[in-house]
Amino acid sequence: MNRFARLATRLLAVPLGVVWVEPSAEAAGAVPECWPPGTSPDPGVLVCCRRVARDGRPSFLSHTGDGDGGASFAFAGVPLVGGAGEVLGVLAVTDPGLRAWSEEDVRDLSDIAAACSAQMQMRTRSEIVSQAREAAEDAAHAAAGEATRVHALLNRSELLLRASEDLADTSGLADVRRRVGDVVSGDLKPALIDLVLVRQGMLHHVLHPVGDAFASTGGTGGAGGTGEDGGTGGGGAEAFPLGSDWPVARAVRENRMIVVQAPPEGGEGGDTAAALPLATPAFGTLDHGTAACLPLRGTRGTLGALVLGWETPYGIGVDERAVLTTLAGYTAQAVERALHLDQRVTVARQLQRAMLTELPDVPGLELSALYRPAAQDDMVGGDWYDAYPLPVAPGTNAAGALALTVGDITGHDIRAAALMGQVRSMLRQADHDHPGDGPEQALGALERACRGLRLRASGTAVHAHLIPAGDGSWQLRWSNAGHPAPLLVGPDGTVEALTEHDVLLHHALEPGPRTCGSRSLAPGSTLLLYTDGLVERPGGDIEDDVDRLAHSLAAAPDVPLDALLGSLMDAVASRDARDDAVLFAVRVGAPDRSRASKS
Repeated sequence: MNRFARLATRLLAVPLGVVWVEPSAEAAGAVPECWPPGTSPDPGVLVCCRRVARDGRPSFLSHTGDGDGGASFAFAGVPLVGGAGEVLGVLAVTDPGLRAWSEEDVRDLSDIAAACSAQMQMRTRSEIVSQAREAAEDAAHAAAGEATRVHALLNRSELLLRASEDLADTSGLADVRRRVGDVVSGDLKPALIDLVLVRQGMLHHVLHPVGDAFASTGGTGGAGGTGEDGGTGGGGAEAFPLGSDWPVARAVRENRMIVVQAPPEGGEGGDTAAALPLATPAFGTLDHGTAACLPLRGTRGTLGALVLGWETPYGIGVDERAVLTTLAGYTAQAVERALHLDQRVTVARQLQRAMLTELPDVPGLELSALYRPAAQDDMVGGDWYDAYPLPVAPGTNAAGALALTVGDITGHDIRAAALMGQVRSMLRQADHDHPGDGPEQALGALERACRGLRLRASGTAVHAHLIPAGDGSWQLRWSNAGHPAPLLVGPDGTVEALTEHDVLLHHALEPGPRTCGSRSLAPGSTLLLYTDGLVERPGGDIEDDVDRLAHSLAAAPDVPLDALLGSLMDAVASRDARDDAVLFAVRVGAPDRSRASKS
């Protein structure tokens, strides 16, 4: 922790840095770690740390002494937050003199605190793995001389170790469901597995992916695969009330493990009534021997339950209950994290979708666009397309002109999407504020606005103006800021790459004059704009992918654009989707098929 305290003192130019750790329930108080070593913070600093930990928000202040011996000092503190949002402690710096903290100071200390929090979370995860390893070793020593018991205990401990590692980096509910199945299939060997979550008073099944080890077992719910977001519901077992009599519902309500034993012939049932041997609706009518319903305890209540079922009677003693309870704990942590990630991805996708343009309906033109998000980070990005009518310049008769843009703001996360929205709006405003000017002047105005507003946006873009020529053709004028070259297919099927370009957009570059290219688009011509996420793949050659894109484009001159863009995405784009990608096409002179579409 002193590394972060030392880094904070160096970056903010203060003499003392403190990492104050929240005391445990047993501890009388927290002992801060300070830089420089051997120093100790003023009692007033510790009071400020406790206040930051209590309030859960940063504090930047200058404290004036009370005149009775109390010293003046400047204090800056940021809470250190765990994976579930809990406060772990405080990273603080202090200066014996009064000081006004700048926005850069606030940002720097917050960045260091985020890194410190991540380190503490990583340490916690390492401790969990270490504890699991120690449990495996303790089990082996305790069972010395009992070969069968040693073997069983080692298997269980290895299962928990594997569970702690495999479930520590899951990326969604479907991934949690799959990994739980992988973990338990090796040693516990249940015939059936069900994962249910509580939502609005109902229990919903988490569908398992196609190809899951349990997907072919008769009676399981949702064997048809996951929904689009890998979520819950549907399939062979529908949602059921939390207040129902199903043992799995009881396990969630009562927050305890419930074991269901099939009733012996001519006798009474096990832990539950003999009239209800099934643990969960997902098991259908399969006459299983034993099932264990394990509540998933989250930081804010019971999330749902994990149910394991065996076709034959399965003994669940004290040791086995401990293993199952620990397994449920790891599963609950993974589910809680997956729910948070799913919510974040949903919000990010909604943000991205809200900023995608509804393409205008332009007589004589066919327009279509296709966006594919990245499959990593927030699963959104800074790629965008845009099309809108241009204002008519005073003294001209250029009605019906259209602006087209395809751009790529660096990054594929929520920040990149937000920056993209700002840049997109500012470029629109530049066109409307300067009617009659060319696309290169609109890009220049955008750069100057970003620089004046200190908007740290960087990326590439092609901005174009399409002006009707009156004879069915259109005049294309475009300016390229470091973007992949658009492709133009003529009526005769020849493909031309519009390679003229200038430097990319970057907040650190001084705005300079930009160039403008021009082409006449005859009826039957098709213009294709795209982003580099379409033609860049690990280990591939971008020139080869652009050539393949051009060949595929020329081979389908009469295919409707929306179908054409889908086939181009399938034929050229990388399957792992590490970057988001945009395809935007305009076809001239198809009045019988003129339409606008968006995917």
